[in-house]
Amino acid sequence: MIIKTPMEQIEELINEMPLPVLKDIQQRLTDWTSSGGKEDDPYVEKQLCYMKHVRHAQHANK
Repeated sequence: MIIKTPMEQIEELINEMPLPVLKDIQQRLTDWTSSGGKEDDPYVEKQLCYMKHVRHAQHANK
């Protein structure tokens, strides 16, 4: 079994996100990495968790 990094998982969910959510996460991750944050930091995992919640909410509303 291959374990994907949080960033790889984020990349897989991109197409499922509404544009405002996508823009927000993109800005947050850009700010995070430009300030010295790493792609494997817990902050990136929080963004992934947020994306999973959005996806779940979208499917629940269908």
